[in-house]
Amino acid sequence: MLQAEGSSSVTCSPLQFFSMMSLSHSLGSPHLLLREMKSEERGLYLIHLLITCANHVASGTLENANATLEQISLLASPDGDTMQRIAAYFTEALADRILKTWPGIHRALNSTRMIMLSEEILVQKLFFDLFPFLKVAFVLTHQAIIEAMEGEKMIHIIDLNAAEPAQWIALLQVLSARPEGPPHLRITGVHQKKEILDQIAHRLIEEAEKLDIPFQFNPVVSKLENLDFDKLRVKTGEALAISSILQLHSLLAWDDEAMQRKSPLLLKSSNGIHLQRVMPMSQSTLSDFLDKDMTNGYTPSPDSTSSSPASLTTSNSMNMESFLNALWGLSPKVMVVTEQDCNHNGPTLMDRLLEALYSYAALFDCLESTVSRTSLERLRVEKMLFGEEIKNIIACEGSERKERHEKLDKWFHRFDLAGFGHVPLSYFGMLQAKRLMQSFGCEGYKIRDENGCILICWQDRSMFSISAWRSRK
Repeated sequence: MLQAEGSSSVTCSPLQFFSMMSLSHSLGSPHLLLREMKSEERGLYLIHLLITCANHVASGTLENANATLEQISLLASPDGDTMQRIAAYFTEALADRILKTWPGIHRALNSTRMIMLSEEILVQKLFFDLFPFLKVAFVLTHQAIIEAMEGEKMIHIIDLNAAEPAQWIALLQVLSARPEGPPHLRITGVHQKKEILDQIAHRLIEEAEKLDIPFQFNPVVSKLENLDFDKLRVKTGEALAISSILQLHSLLAWDDEAMQRKSPLLLKSSNGIHLQRVMPMSQSTLSDFLDKDMTNGYTPSPDSTSSSPASLTTSNSMNMESFLNALWGLSPKVMVVTEQDCNHNGPTLMDRLLEALYSYAALFDCLESTVSRTSLERLRVEKMLFGEEIKNIIACEGSERKERHEKLDKWFHRFDLAGFGHVPLSYFGMLQAKRLMQSFGCEGYKIRDENGCILICWQDRSMFSISAWRSRK
């Protein structure tokens, strides 16, 4: 029980109260108390339960983890408030991590689970429509390419994730209006699904014919990590541009099973579980609460915050190093890179869980501020996109863990080592991005200039980074 200074009112702290409850199947009357909690108290308690459960999973005490998951299930809901929705997907991810310790059961339960191509296309379109992130990335990518290609008559663009024709239709329209006439344009699209590349090719060829632009589309069906650079067909005399949107982080995957076996158990106290400092919640968003309260008593491991060279020269950067070196060898006039600006590549489960709670809290807050809770489109994006990313970050290890998002300063170091020079994004490009963001009609979204790069933010938290580079020879 806490009593505010100078006040006679007494409030009950959910963490103090529920930490004394037995994690058992026979909670009895506390079930009713759990369901009657206020939204703020429930959010605080759900965070406490998720951290407690993650500790049990990391330490291998699966019976306690199971009991904690049962408690979380009483409060979490994929169609509830922001914290209830987040908790539902983090709970699923923790449960999936537990099931992976029984490979036969895990494979059996997932043997018929698949996402149809039509659903994959739909959820990507919904993400494009419901958030301004990709729209801003497209605008800044276009502008950087247009400025770098001024006066060029033969332009070749390599799109490392050719999934959205709208990105290049807008560029075709700009190039068609050049006073000196349109250039000869070739776009090489890389994607692991042939059907998607076929759709992209059809749309772009159709648009180029309308605009009377000499155009070729070169499809390359491949995963990024298996890309054969000869198939990109880069020719002498072409001015080359490269676009990478939310792709490069997947190349950071490496086999770190040995590291995971030696991961320390974090957030331990004398009774085995670190309880967060208790205080009333008055923040307007979940992100505010997490920023102020969630990290008390927790110090992230150096790998989750540091961008020192030592942290980038371990085995996880080798695949990335060779890939960037190959891109450098193509001598692009400009390479524009968009990445999630988050720390999701820490060495331990607890590192990643806490960092992911921060960033996905912001993404779920975005939807809470702009989309109805009952929206089917919102549910699809949260489940099929964010839910799958959370599961990959929390439940997977080694080469299976692809969602290894990192901060802009680490990308700066990698590009510099690979021989790339930074190209500051122009004032005009930033002005276009800000106007687009303002037209979205939500004050929570912000744009920040970071040494010539753009950070797209929700409130004060950076979510995505956009930077431009050139081959430095």
